[in-house]
Amino acid sequence: MSMQGPETRRAFRRAKAVIPHGVNSNFRYWGDDDTLVIARGQGAYIWDLDGRRYIDYRLGFGPVILGHAHPQVDARVHEAMRGGVTFAWTTPWEIEAAERIVRFTGVDKVRLTNTGTEATFHALRIARAYTNREKFIKFEGQYHGQVDYFMFSNASSNRRMIGSRRSPIPAAATSGIPKAVQQYIITLPFNDFEAVERTVKARWGDIAAIIVEPVLGNLAGIMPKPGFLEHLRRLADEYGIVLIFDEVKTGFRIAKGGAQEYFGVRADLVTYAKSLGNGYPVAAIAGREEVMMTIQPGAMAHGGTYSGNAVAAAAAAATLQVLEEDDALATIERHGRALMDGIRTILAEEGIPAWVGGPPSMFGVVLGVDEEPRDLRDYLKADADLYEEIGMELIRRGVMPDADGREPWFLCAALSDEDVAYTLEAFREAVRAAKG
Repeated sequence: MSMQGPETRRAFRRAKAVIPHGVNSNFRYWGDDDTLVIARGQGAYIWDLDGRRYIDYRLGFGPVILGHAHPQVDARVHEAMRGGVTFAWTTPWEIEAAERIVRFTGVDKVRLTNTGTEATFHALRIARAYTNREKFIKFEGQYHGQVDYFMFSNASSNRRMIGSRRSPIPAAATSGIPKAVQQYIITLPFNDFEAVERTVKARWGDIAAIIVEPVLGNLAGIMPKPGFLEHLRRLADEYGIVLIFDEVKTGFRIAKGGAQEYFGVRADLVTYAKSLGNGYPVAAIAGREEVMMTIQPGAMAHGGTYSGNAVAAAAAAATLQVLEEDDALATIERHGRALMDGIRTILAEEGIPAWVGGPPSMFGVVLGVDEEPRDLRDYLKADADLYEEIGMELIRRGVMPDADGREPWFLCAALSDEDVAYTLEAFREAVRAAKG
């Protein structure tokens, strides 16, 4: 049964006529019969063009931390827009946003940019300039944006993963990447203490950075083993390597200070986006003064016409103000725990082995496993087909997580107790429908 009503179908056909596959990001394409066209969002809900309402657990892949169309954020953005948007000079909005990021996270310096991809790209450049080295370590299953250097061995390339656990081979996730790029990338299994130590000790003279998602934001919220992030920190310190935390998804979501606060481990550079602007396009690179000051006009480049534009900076400042003054993250935590406990109970009662874990604000559900997955190779043992069937049944009932189990369930502060109760009722129905 198609997800599309008549108005949605008509609009999607128009989109396909002028946009490749009718979408402006491949992740939004669910097939010609199931790709939606959304009319609006408010709070925890979105509506398609046929007026169907969904409780939104995708939240644009995570940015909407406060809820759609948040009045305080939108009011600050409208105020900023009335005075112009782009000047190629510093504005008070940028200063306020940077001050709030510093206060939340304890970093020394901040540069604003527009997307998570831009932030991770520039963080890698800074690390290379700081160390005068070129290669870097990334972990299988982790996604760091649409940059050629990072599009290897991520969650989207899992079916083409090559090499053994001891000696992984970087697998390109897309056509169009020059073969020469691979020489700069060292891929390793996540949570493998021995592999990363062995690699660093053997090759440290070439390694500029270790980049890591502290929580696997594109792989069901898989968590680091106790001590793993500390292990990376120790190795980085010992061998003069820049440790980069990619907090595009965890930043300002799993704690006010992000993963650095949540796990008690400091990085040299940190990248932020998503929850920083409650859905507005804004991102940041932040970190230790010594490393950040590698950026130097005329010597080490960082730039962008729209970096720090008034809309983005005002959205960031307003979002962080609400998070600072409100109990939004506590509310999200409470609802997340209720959902996780309820989903575990339902799956156990229905006889489906599963792991439900990760931070409550962005938790994952992995079906068909008897123990906690620790990396991409563990995740590939999961029953992805059953998860997708349950996901589609949920969406038909007005509850919208991503139907791909690699994507966590994201929660916003606008979610209500009633929404949680309805979600769990719908989840039980969806599981039974998927089981047949």
